[in-house]
Amino acid sequence: MPGQHPSAPLWPALLPLRGKTVAVSGARGALGTALLRALHGHGAELMALTSSPEPMTLSDGEDRPIPLRSVGWCCGQEQALAACLREVDILVINHGVNVYGDRSAAAIERSLEVNALSAWRLLELFLQLPERPAGSPCREVWVNTSEAELLPALSPLYEISKRLLGQLLSLRALDGQGENPCRIRRLVLGPFRSALNPYGVMGAGFVAGQVIAQARRGFGLIIVTPNPITLVLVPLQMGLRHLYGRLFSRAAS
Repeated sequence: MPGQHPSAPLWPALLPLRGKTVAVSGARGALGTALLRALHGHGAELMALTSSPEPMTLSDGEDRPIPLRSVGWCCGQEQALAACLREVDILVINHGVNVYGDRSAAAIERSLEVNALSAWRLLELFLQLPERPAGSPCREVWVNTSEAELLPALSPLYEISKRLLGQLLSLRALDGQGENPCRIRRLVLGPFRSALNPYGVMGAGFVAGQVIAQARRGFGLIIVTPNPITLVLVPLQMGLRHLYGRLFSRAAS
């Protein structure tokens, strides 16, 4: 009727990916390659962050080459990525290592460095980039913390390092300020088949599709798992962490 405003849509608009530059660390892993293929299907411009000195190549389901920019780096040298990250709209922090039952000093150092500290430094580097103007799409960072930060993964050091990353992410998420701050999304993923877990019950392609579908629908906490307990415990734990962090920590002045 005249004079009436159109009603708001029932669902928010999907996050557009076409034309956006998306960088994925751990790009050569099962989930990394699956995410790159799925993002290509949505029209994203791809950047593969890989520890291999050889340039990465990727093809689609019809064996056609997928355009991507391959960027070599290694843990401990995150600052070297500063220049290329300025071009990135969405950063997916996905690299990791699983030492299984090894509990040697070297295994402890490697697990903490790769799974927690390197991911945290990369997160900080991206969050410190200049804020996008108000009204324009904000930058986003998606962090794969894994279901192992809450539930057993039959690999104690993997669990400990992922738990540390999750705790750091929860604290850092309290500091989003400004008119258009970077959006942080947490990926809590159950066991999928990969070099880190050959016994996973889900396929990496399925997980990648679910991650992108939930992110496009605006979910900040993205859970992909066959375990119904995770669907209950993770949101509860995240809520308690948020409250605890608000009460007993403070932002840098």
